[in-house]
Amino acid sequence: MRDFLLLACIVGLTTVALAQQPVVPSKSSDSRQSSSASSDSGLKEMFEAKIKAEWDAVKNKDKKAYGDLLADDYQGVEVDGQGERTKMQAINELANGNVSSYTLWGFKFIPLCSDAGFVIYEVTLQFPPRSVVHFSRVYITELWVKRDGQWKELHYQETHVK
Repeated sequence: MRDFLLLACIVGLTTVALAQQPVVPSKSSDSRQSSSASSDSGLKEMFEAKIKAEWDAVKNKDKKAYGDLLADDYQGVEVDGQGERTKMQAINELANGNVSSYTLWGFKFIPLCSDAGFVIYEVTLQFPPRSVVHFSRVYITELWVKRDGQWKELHYQETHVK
């Protein structure tokens, strides 16, 4: 049902965007755009903070903090080729992690509707000196949904960047 609502929201936004005719903007539409832009800016900052908290939890192997950010029906795909992970699998993998530091950049936020947002960014991961790989650069997309008044990460996808 949740997936249907999210899909309906995305389809509805697409339909509205395609059906709109260009018009000369009025002063009232300028104020609405300004209000929407500031709202989007506030959401972007909130998601940037959540993603920083997510990577801090990964680095610190903090299962509770990481799990609190994920939806119960979370699905994640990482660059290791191991396939899709559920929330519990992702949380349990933290114990085996070896991220010593990270740098986030290129952050983009795309609002989908009032209860869904799409986030794109890159992260450069640094691993301990004795690791076989010392650095990894990864392009990431995340789908976040608002459930019971809280934003949760529903889907995570990594792509290795050379």
